[in-house]
Amino acid sequence: MNIRDVCSDDAAAIAEIYNHYIDNTVITFEEEPVAADVIAQRIRKIQQAGLPWLVAESEDGVVLGYAYASLWKERSAYRFTVESSVYLAKDTRGKGVGSTLYRSLLTWLQQRGIRHVMGVVALPNERSVGLHEKLGFMKVGEFKEIGFKFNRPVSVGYWQLELNIA
Repeated sequence: MNIRDVCSDDAAAIAEIYNHYIDNTVITFEEEPVAADVIAQRIRKIQQAGLPWLVAESEDGVVLGYAYASLWKERSAYRFTVESSVYLAKDTRGKGVGSTLYRSLLTWLQQRGIRHVMGVVALPNERSVGLHEKLGFMKVGEFKEIGFKFNRPVSVGYWQLELNIA
């Protein structure tokens, strides 16, 4: 497996991965599939903010998942805090790809002076909660039933990781 910076050719594969979660889960609150050109715009926005978008790929170049960090809030006082996102191809889950990809993202952020990473998790989601807590995130809050998808209310939990700045 190789972890690398995203490139424009990855947008279609990323859209395919993400659209699975849109269509089949409450993990994302988007409700309509997203086209590759929209993903490409989102990638550019993250990169223009000076933040990472990483891709995990197999030895033969198949995109297995992706991770990125976005601004937590736009006001300058939040400049050392980001929100993280990690998505894996459905057949990739449970094989260590998410942990490896997430650790790479956290290393990138730590090396650039980010102090806090926020994981926002639609609940229930045992896999995501487990991944965040395995990586040292602590639950700091929960908003009960603030989302609504697939005709049911969905709660959202917040996990926070303080990066050790050397």
